[in-house]
Amino acid sequence: MYKILHKESLGTNLHLLEVEAPRIARKAESGQFIILRLKEEAERIPLTIADYSREKGTLTIIFQEVGFSTRELAGCQAGDTILDLVGPLGVPSEIENYGTVVCVGGGVGIAPVYPITRDLKKAGNRVFSIIGARNSGLLFWREKMAEVSDQLFITTDDGSEGRKGFVSDVLKEILDKEKVQRVWAIGPMIMMKVVADTTRPYGVPTIVSLNPIMVDGTGMCGACRVAVGKETKFACVDGPEFDAHLVDFDLAMKRAAFFKDKEQQALAMCKCGGERR
Repeated sequence: MYKILHKESLGTNLHLLEVEAPRIARKAESGQFIILRLKEEAERIPLTIADYSREKGTLTIIFQEVGFSTRELAGCQAGDTILDLVGPLGVPSEIENYGTVVCVGGGVGIAPVYPITRDLKKAGNRVFSIIGARNSGLLFWREKMAEVSDQLFITTDDGSEGRKGFVSDVLKEILDKEKVQRVWAIGPMIMMKVVADTTRPYGVPTIVSLNPIMVDGTGMCGACRVAVGKETKFACVDGPEFDAHLVDFDLAMKRAAFFKDKEQQALAMCKCGGERR
């Protein structure tokens, strides 16, 4: 059992949990993820590690309430416990001194891009960061991102905060002015696809973190398979980070929507006070 030490609301349906998990915190690296199961009959939820403290023995995870399982998780409070928490899983980010890098976080993707940005800054890189969301209520960790960036840009689709527009608009302007060695982008699949299309003409290596449907997190079930170049990869053991210019985003988005109808049915039943089967 893993005790929730702290819960915090970060915005519209956005939640932060700090969980006591000293063994996982001791080995966690930026770019990795965990899989949690709230209770015996609950769904397994993969979440990228947003932060960790080896000294306190804690993990920080951030999630958006979008379906039945995340709604259940959002109902937890400090002092409650999570039944299973497995990790750290996945291949850590390749952190080096590349020179000038750009880190892009969209929506809840701001959470996993934070530790990568922090470690890239520690490694001596000059870091430009761009965070964006549909509106101001979906933005968070502005100060934390600013602390680990040489320059932070904020965008919102509706112009309620920062620049009105998309993260890719700012990214293109940076690429026009600066010699950038590498770009990281984490967020909605369509955002990562647009970022890949933006950096491709400039020949800038671009890394994205995929979060496909995932079950066991060990490469055994095959649910998280993605097409990268001419190969089939498994996001849980080969990723979650991949070369954005090789990812088949259209196929990835199609697979991600495969169970959308069933998830909506389960969520509707939850709202009506029923139990999910």
